[in-house]
Amino acid sequence: MKIRYLLLHAYGMGGTIRTVITQANAMAAAGHDVELVSVVRRRDRPHFPVDSRVRLSTLVDLRPGARAPRPRGLLGRYRARRLAGLAAKPPRHVPLSEPGRRAINRQVELAVIRYLAELRDGIVVTTRPALNILSAEYATGGVIRVAQEHVNFGTHKDDLRAAITRCYPRLDAVAVLTARDREDYLRVAPGTHVARIPNAVHSLKQKPSTCASHIVVAAGRLRPQKGFDLLIRAFAGLVEEFDDWQVRIYGTGDRYDQLRALIDEHHLYNHVFLMGRTERLDEEMAKASVFVLSSRYEGLPMVLIEAMSHGLPVVSYDCPTGPGDVLTDGKEGLLLPPEDVPALTAAMRRLMGDEGLRARMGDASLATVERYSPETVRGQWTELFEELTARRRARGAGARV
Repeated sequence: MKIRYLLLHAYGMGGTIRTVITQANAMAAAGHDVELVSVVRRRDRPHFPVDSRVRLSTLVDLRPGARAPRPRGLLGRYRARRLAGLAAKPPRHVPLSEPGRRAINRQVELAVIRYLAELRDGIVVTTRPALNILSAEYATGGVIRVAQEHVNFGTHKDDLRAAITRCYPRLDAVAVLTARDREDYLRVAPGTHVARIPNAVHSLKQKPSTCASHIVVAAGRLRPQKGFDLLIRAFAGLVEEFDDWQVRIYGTGDRYDQLRALIDEHHLYNHVFLMGRTERLDEEMAKASVFVLSSRYEGLPMVLIEAMSHGLPVVSYDCPTGPGDVLTDGKEGLLLPPEDVPALTAAMRRLMGDEGLRARMGDASLATVERYSPETVRGQWTELFEELTARRRARGAGARV
């Protein structure tokens, strides 16, 4: 099969980027013809490893050294002014509330439209609402169109929900991460083929935690969604009882100063650490004994699943959506009512105070995470792609009769 994955920025560090590259690598390893298309490019090399069998291309190269040479002649100057004008204009088809809109000007939008309109065969997989909407509108030349949703439907605002309701039924399939999201998309976009396929971890060959250290780990963007303020408040109720434990939070974001102030307010500066960005998160997880997911909402939290691949027990809010699809309360960890700080304190106390319980839950995590191996998830994608291809052929044969 010929499969193209269209990412807004394949060279970045986000969770969606990592999971899509994992998919592309797995499909290429199975012998498929795979291309990874980055809408924009700002870095020289991808942050995550791309299999040598995956072709990597870019629609709009925004690196300083890749800018067009000084235009020559009247026509050259006209084209340069036109491009500059388009780059200064907002997109026409991307809803205002789509978070990716800030990276999509009219020049970028037109580059995506041209790319999609030229496709005539194979499968194109778009990976966020803005690209899904453009695919529904413009990839009409015979390519099979599969859209991925990486966050839960309930987080979308009204303008984006309206665009989804209008455009998604034109797609060949929409892939979502959880059972709840499948129900939501079937409800708001009747007639849409909605498949539930989880993301895969990039590897199950990880160093396991011993669950003996006195380290709690959390990771994600320092934004309200991730609820690190709730985690800090929860640990404030434990610090006297567990004064030799640390909480290490990995990630960067615009709430650093607020979180730093909250740590100081609760006198946790010797216990809670904002560790910043790391390229060795796997190693840091292996050093920990407990993973905490304090998010207010998620899609399918890959960082939780990757923590489980290290044999870590998990304390997680049962937020919409994802944790409840992955964890069984009392088996791989503890599921709590969303945003309940006292419950988070109690759950952390239970695990921090019982090394044997941590080890048992960590073993259960290792068993559960097998469901998210690249090979297992690749099989689900292959089944969907083959089904859509067979359906397209059947429609073509019917039209010729």
